[in-house]
Amino acid sequence: MKALKVFYDWMYRIVLFICKLLLIADICVVSFAVLGRYVPFIPDPTWTEEITLTLMSYMAVLSAALAIRRGAHIRMTSFDRYLPKALVDILDILADIGVLILAVIMIVVGWQYANGIGSKGFYPSLPWLSKKYMYLPIPIAGIAMLIFELESLFNNILKFQGKEQLVKKDESLEEQATKGGN
Repeated sequence: MKALKVFYDWMYRIVLFICKLLLIADICVVSFAVLGRYVPFIPDPTWTEEITLTLMSYMAVLSAALAIRRGAHIRMTSFDRYLPKALVDILDILADIGVLILAVIMIVVGWQYANGIGSKGFYPSLPWLSKKYMYLPIPIAGIAMLIFELESLFNNILKFQGKEQLVKKDESLEEQATKGGN
């Protein structure tokens, strides 16, 4: 059980680190674009908008996968207090299965799309760069979602059985890490 938690903690940290690198790259590209517009001796690159949008799409879908781990996605809980606890737990498990199906679809269809239509096009301002990289965030995020959703499903099954969970949704990941001595 502890080995699984360590694995998921590391996966979370890796994806979070990748998101941070993408944000830094995004800031650098946008800063270069702004400098290129207002500083006369710096060229105004045409590729910055497309690269910025591509980096943002990577950040958006990867951070959505991180939100799965933290349990931070928007959910309907207005009726949870009126339903039996066991039914709420079952509904959580069904929701996890639905998200798992979505993750598999994102992996399969996203990969087909990136290698199909995406590999046939090129960025207009960077004709040497395939648009495959613009569509690749979908299958990559699908993999991250699958990993974190498996953990969420495992936690909800443990919660349904009345056992201790790997990650408790009531505490932040940082609080749990300090309690665990990490």
